[in-house]
Amino acid sequence: MSTQPAIELKNITKRFGAKVIANKNVNLTAYRGEILSILGENGSGKTTLMNMISGIYFPDEGQIFIDGNEAVITSPKDAFSYRIGMIHQHFKLVEVFSAAENIVLGIDEGKYNLKNSTAEIKKISEQYGFDLDVNKKIYSMSVSEKQTVEIIKVLYRGADILILDEPTAVLTPQETQKLFAILRRMRDDGKCIIIITHKLHEVLSLSDRVSVLRKGEYVGTVNTAETSENELTEMMVGKKISLNIQRDEPKNAEDRLVVNKLTCVDRAGTTVLDDVSFTAKSGEILGIAGIAGSGQRELLEAIAGLQHLSSGEIYYFDPKTGEKENLKDKTPMQIRNMGVRLSFVPEDRLGMGLVGNMDIVDNMMLRSYRKGHSAFLERKKPKDLAMKIIHDLEVVTPSASTPVRRLSGGNVQKVLVGREIAASPTVLMVAYPVRGLDINSSYTIYNLLNEQKEKGVAIVFVGEDLDVLVELCDRIMVIGSGKINGIVDGRTATKEEIGLLMTKSKQEGAEDANE
Repeated sequence: MSTQPAIELKNITKRFGAKVIANKNVNLTAYRGEILSILGENGSGKTTLMNMISGIYFPDEGQIFIDGNEAVITSPKDAFSYRIGMIHQHFKLVEVFSAAENIVLGIDEGKYNLKNSTAEIKKISEQYGFDLDVNKKIYSMSVSEKQTVEIIKVLYRGADILILDEPTAVLTPQETQKLFAILRRMRDDGKCIIIITHKLHEVLSLSDRVSVLRKGEYVGTVNTAETSENELTEMMVGKKISLNIQRDEPKNAEDRLVVNKLTCVDRAGTTVLDDVSFTAKSGEILGIAGIAGSGQRELLEAIAGLQHLSSGEIYYFDPKTGEKENLKDKTPMQIRNMGVRLSFVPEDRLGMGLVGNMDIVDNMMLRSYRKGHSAFLERKKPKDLAMKIIHDLEVVTPSASTPVRRLSGGNVQKVLVGREIAASPTVLMVAYPVRGLDINSSYTIYNLLNEQKEKGVAIVFVGEDLDVLVELCDRIMVIGSGKINGIVDGRTATKEEIGLLMTKSKQEGAEDANE
């Protein structure tokens, strides 16, 4: 590690409006030849701080120094002139272009020679161990391949200071380890690597030092080899937090939801679910693992009545009467009118889940407005529920009348999960319920799910963090390309085993299902 800082931030402050201070007097140093992790709760200012280094925002106060010289960075183009490149969580690629075309796109050098560029791209790939087909179109790539394109894109532009925002959010364990090996090679080559992540085990595995932010302010930096998950959590939150997820044995588990040979074909004629069968039981958490886009969303939407079925059946068993109801081709309202108590926390928080322009109280009313018996809407109970969720889940908001779109992603998620649990479901389906949440909020959600499990609710949990799936779920169903590749016991399964199932071919999955 170099003794000369690659980046030095002095008293950086960033405000949004008169009331919101995203960063306040932050001092931070990163060196070449090191991997620095940035940790903090939601709203702690991590991404805002990195966006100022990469030219998306400009600080209201403070100074940025690159290699000891003050730098004025007003745009991503300025950042590239200082050899700074940021790989965002949501990729910025042109789907119909090839990898090579995306990498050279936007370079202001007049006409470019794609053949020469391709040779340079291959040289970079060989140097750091990337596996990339430069002629492959983005739309046909996996998430890992797209991320590779983004990283090579900044390297091609000469970046030796790289910032990665949640780089492993949707990667398998095998893909994560491959990425870590590449980042270590880049570090050993003298590059400065900065990573924003919520995954403490990855921080301890990969980084050399860890800097922590809390409520927009710098808390401190520690050497990774000299710290622990508990110490880092306490630095982030300001108090000690238990990092153990409780998992009790299911009690009186009974079939609550039975999915039989479910097949769905989208409007383009693509089979998104292919002969899917499984059972969700009361008092149990059934996890669903899979590479992003493997059919998880379509599966939950099909059960909730939001996706047309080409074939197959969905049966719901009433816990009071024991009667079996077929939910096939029923709308969400018909499902509700049948007395089926099914709650769904979708992946799309402000599309299918909540209405962004409506306040928290009105979003509570979306669950109850049809229950009234007069022309006037009853607001007291929804308001009481909104206040309870704000208090119990520590939702950061000026008031219950604040439009949901003004809340951070993590706080939006808390409102949505709180509302669906308040409906007292017998089946609760949640898709990525802790995505974007800090560790404190994540464990609040895990505890809520376990409380519902204790009440006998059948929970279907779609997750992307395999450590959490293994620790939280009783059974884990692995889906790939719309087919079930296997179902494993959460108590005995390993991340590596699940990762291999996630990358299985359709044929292999079919063979397993027939065994």
